[in-house]
Amino acid sequence: MHIAILTFEGYNELDSLIALGVLNRIKTDDWRVTIATPSPKVTSMNGVTIEQMSTLEEACTADAVIIGSGIATREVVEDPAIMSVLRGLDPSRQLIAAQCSGALVLARLGLLNDIPACTDLTTKPWVLAAGIEVLNQPFYAEDNIATAGGCLASQYLAAWIITRLKGKDAAQDALHYVAPVGEKEEYIERAWRNITPYLPAPTPTLV
Repeated sequence: MHIAILTFEGYNELDSLIALGVLNRIKTDDWRVTIATPSPKVTSMNGVTIEQMSTLEEACTADAVIIGSGIATREVVEDPAIMSVLRGLDPSRQLIAAQCSGALVLARLGLLNDIPACTDLTTKPWVLAAGIEVLNQPFYAEDNIATAGGCLASQYLAAWIITRLKGKDAAQDALHYVAPVGEKEEYIERAWRNITPYLPAPTPTLV
């Protein structure tokens, strides 16, 4: 399994790197998490420079994708070179999630038609202007598309992806590892409260 976190110039460290940390709690040979960038290096909104682990083209073939957020997302959606590559994203064969202003990328790609979204308060007016309903909640998913609003909601995207690809127990273990000591059960309960309504119904067991 390959999970790619799209990370652009001016990225928000919390959006990309919290998800990276939670997703990497899965320690199996078939699990790979990468930072996918349009260039060899990108620098965050606070000056943290990271190197490319995979390309945007590789992300379009990944099993799951998180579109990260940042201060330059409006410039990203106006970049024809980037957007032409991202048109290769396909929710019929991938899990596709967007963090905060990443919802603007999904909207521009036409992947939020008739699907409401979660986003941060700064991005909300832009997503509304794109004709997308914005929900006042941290997480929402429909089929293979999910969105989250607020930097710390990135843990919900990571847990949703792990649950979909590896099962609830694996996601619970990952959340338990990163949650604060003394608050682990509270954090896990909150995560399931936000994620569970948007998980696929269990397949009935044939007797």
